[in-house]
Amino acid sequence: MTEGLVKPWVDVKKYQADRFREALYEADLAERFLNDGLIRNSAGKAYRAVKAYVASISVDYRDLLSKYYLGERKFLLIKVVEKVDWIIAIMPSNKLREIVTIIGDKELRFITEIALDLHEFQYNGFDKDVEISRYSKEEFVKKDIMLVIEFIKSKLSNLVT
Repeated sequence: MTEGLVKPWVDVKKYQADRFREALYEADLAERFLNDGLIRNSAGKAYRAVKAYVASISVDYRDLLSKYYLGERKFLLIKVVEKVDWIIAIMPSNKLREIVTIIGDKELRFITEIALDLHEFQYNGFDKDVEISRYSKEEFVKKDIMLVIEFIKSKLSNLVT
């Protein structure tokens, strides 16, 4: 039987360690896919790496985040948790920008913006006129993917074993 990701309201330190590990694994997959020429898949994995990283460091900012995400969240019809804990556990894509803004790390904000662009690219692909996608050329996507990979690895290489 496989064990799922432990939720932050159950064991916050294990949750954080698991999400750090997830971020590093996703960054590794992004790099492998990039090397294999799977640009859109790589973009998606780079985005997932940032999402997992933001979820993991959000644990350290829970008190600050709780000022913005008030109330409770009910799920599974019987379980009720504080909304901030649900946000940290799920890390909805539409909250990433908000959360990193609240955290206040400018470098993370920059990387998150790139990750959101890559997430969009994963679905839309290239657009020569840059009307649908933010990317018109493969080289720009590759550079952004590598920026994300390098950021995640620089933050986590010493933390995750």
